[in-house]
Order: sequence, then C-alpha cells, then structure tokens
Amino acid sequence: MDEVEPVVILITYPAEGDVTAFARALVQHGEAACVSVLGEVESVYRWEGAIEQARERQLIVKTTLDMVDALRRRVGDLHPYDTPEFLVLRVAGGEERYLAWIRDATVSGRLTETEGREQKAEAK
Repeated sequence: MDEVEPVVILITYPAEGDVTAFARALVQHGEAACVSVLGEVESVYRWEGAIEQARERQLIVKTTLDMVDALRRRVGDLHPYDTPEFLVLRVAGGEERYLAWIRDATVSGRLTETEGREQKAEAK
C-alpha cells in the first residue's frame, strides 16, 4: 500500500468543548489536511458496563496513511476523553485533484522521500 494514500478518520468531541481549537491543532502541524466539524449529535453507547448518553460533535479528518500514527498521538495529547473515537477509513477512490490536495496539505506531501525516511527513523 502507498503510505501517502489518503484516508479519512472519524473522531467525536464533546459538544461543550472547544472543537474549533482542537480541529485547528490537528491541521496546524500538517498531520491533517482538513477537519470537517459536523453539527451536534446525541451519542448513546456502552461504557464500563453502563449505557451512557452524551452530546458530541463528529469530526471528519482528511489525511494520509503515513500521518495516522502522528495524528493518533496528537489526538491522545489534546483530546479530553480517556478513549477517544479514532476510526481510520480507507478511501476507495475520489477526485484525483482532491486526493492530491490532501497529500500536498499534509506533512507527508511536503517531505522528500529521504526526509520522510529520516522522520520515520527518528520516530522509532
């Protein structure tokens, strides 16, 4: 698989939180090309044996496969939940110019092949 393959990540965020600041932080350093913040939703879920309910915002994050680990770390550092939603969905197709924009707008799109290998080596 091409590691610069575009992917979509789903994340929920508390409705009362500063979702805009969170979304901007994901885009700021190039881990995400775009974060779309959807309107408030009501989530019903099982947590630690009980059925819970919460008002949340759904985020749709456009990024690349090679940015997933960096994005997961940033979400872990910034998200108020102990276990935030983080679902990676592979993109089966799309408008090539849009997919190219996702690649270009992430850090992966701005690194040369050598820089990318060096960055991965440093992360290990």
